[in-house]
Amino acid sequence: MAIGPQILAIDLGTSGMKAALVAADGTVTGWAERPVPLHVLPGGGAEQDPLAWWEALGEVVADLGRAYPDHVKAITTVCSSTQGEGTVAVDASGQPLTPCISWLDMRGAANLRRQFGGFPSYQGMSVRRIARWLRLTGGMPSPTGKDPAAHMLFIRDELPSVYARTATFLNVLDWINLKLTGRTVATVDSILTSWVTDNRRASRIDYSSALVADSGIDRDKLPPIVACTDVIGTLSPAAAEHLGLPSSIQVVAGAIDNTAAAVGAGTTRDNEAHLYVGTSSWIAAHVRRKKTDVLSSIASVPCALPDRYLMTALQATAGVNLTWLRDKIVEYDDPIVSAGHVSRDEGTIFDAFDRILPTVPAGANGVLYTPWLYGERAPVDDPNLRAGFFNISLGTNRSDLLRAVFEGVALNTRWLAAAVDRFLGSPVTSLVITGGGAQSDAWCQIFADVLGVEIRRDANPVAVNARGAGWIGAVGAGLISFADIPGLMRNDHVFTPTAAHRATYDEIFGVYQDLHKRLAPIYRRLNA
Repeated sequence: MAIGPQILAIDLGTSGMKAALVAADGTVTGWAERPVPLHVLPGGGAEQDPLAWWEALGEVVADLGRAYPDHVKAITTVCSSTQGEGTVAVDASGQPLTPCISWLDMRGAANLRRQFGGFPSYQGMSVRRIARWLRLTGGMPSPTGKDPAAHMLFIRDELPSVYARTATFLNVLDWINLKLTGRTVATVDSILTSWVTDNRRASRIDYSSALVADSGIDRDKLPPIVACTDVIGTLSPAAAEHLGLPSSIQVVAGAIDNTAAAVGAGTTRDNEAHLYVGTSSWIAAHVRRKKTDVLSSIASVPCALPDRYLMTALQATAGVNLTWLRDKIVEYDDPIVSAGHVSRDEGTIFDAFDRILPTVPAGANGVLYTPWLYGERAPVDDPNLRAGFFNISLGTNRSDLLRAVFEGVALNTRWLAAAVDRFLGSPVTSLVITGGGAQSDAWCQIFADVLGVEIRRDANPVAVNARGAGWIGAVGAGLISFADIPGLMRNDHVFTPTAAHRATYDEIFGVYQDLHKRLAPIYRRLNA
């Protein structure tokens, strides 16, 4: 069979570099990945080496070339999805002057407060400035210092010689595009968390002169802004040589990960929501207007669709609760896993969990778990919250604890979903579920039962970002339109709520909310 045009979809996450071959209909052929280390530093620092990303990209494209040579020959377009909120300072020749300051890096928090302080203030920042950010951008800098607004100030104040040599500050996506094409640009979504753009018209996102002047960063160090679907050039000779591809291949600007996932989940129609379950999780939907719910920390922001915004409600810790459970409590050689008859060679940790979870009744025999391992973002923004098991008795066993963790993440999602319903103006009755957590049948059913909505599972949930990048690239290349995408999306199973569990979870959810109300002041005392 003839192979149609292929998009080389780059998916760069915090854990490493991945790449896939994606057809215009969303078919994902091939998958290759390489880990890239994250370096955690004293004082809240977290960095990655951009050159390590680039080397890893060359390796994964070579892997694809060996495994799927005919598909690689059919590549016409490259498009990327990357982690967001990272900052790379580059010189006039495009070389990085420092490692990438990761979205996890908090070293710029104090610099942020010094730049944007004033009376009256909220979380160390002037209320007047916050009001202007909300009006123009839809959001505001994270007081934790975890986004580029703080990263750039950290470099300006703590590394002045680097700041003086910086030609441009780039987000992760922007740096990859620079390496691919030699062109320096930012996308409408990658520039968002620099908090310097006027986002009031979705079709015309541009810098706000007032916000730029207030940012403390020189205007000429900020890149031009393009749409996610813009063709920004072809592969530079150096990139073509590095990747082993023709220099005639075009490059579409692409998007950061949550923007790409909203496309990759097939949810491009208005108010159609998806639930992404990865290390963190979110409920997201494309909407017609810019809006911010300050109390619930939910906003609609620029995205890949040129005339729409993306509402995103972020839950700080979701799948990482399972990572913690796997790495700190349960290992593959642990009896709780061997009871499921699963080893590393026989399946994933989700296969083991899926054998155990159905043996415990809904409600985990009375055990509750709050999944706030490192604070929460929405529907409350509280970095002091922490996780905990409640109502453990002498009769509690590890299977009960296991189910309680899965249910706790779902209960937090139900809390979040109520705020999403208010934001959208009508209740969400059906959700596409995607991301690594969607591989668990038992967890999908728990989400359906706890949320009381239909859960439609992505047939290939771990490829959602790559598929999203592929579809954004296909739109940019003129192969499809965003309106075509819902008809191309494939779901492999629909999970419907179990009526017998509704009363159980309704009761538990009330207790869950009460736990937050009572414990939040205690966690503030312990962790502030």
